[in-house]
Amino acid sequence: MPNLGPMEWILILLVLILLFGAKKLPDTAKALGQSLRLFKKETSKLSDEEEAKQATVRAEAQTVAPPPAQIPPATPSVEERLRALEEENRKLRETQQPVSSQNEPRSN
Repeated sequence: MPNLGPMEWILILLVLILLFGAKKLPDTAKALGQSLRLFKKETSKLSDEEEAKQATVRAEAQTVAPPPAQIPPATPSVEERLRALEEENRKLRETQQPVSSQNEPRSN
């Protein structure tokens, strides 16, 4: 981009005065300055919020403790398993007996 010399700046200023008028030029410059300040403020808020989110994620990652080592369940002995199976078998037989007596044919 070519450098702007003093003559170019004078020409730009002259065009602005002609477009906006001498009385409205300060108000226009003030409004432009306020708009730029507001824009910078909002963009800095966005970057601050993004940094805060990243810091929170990092902090959570550091504070999360590793899961405790799981203790494998104690395996029952063969005798205990045999007793449990026999008990289950007995319960199944008890539930089957009333059903089979209901299914018997009735004698007249």
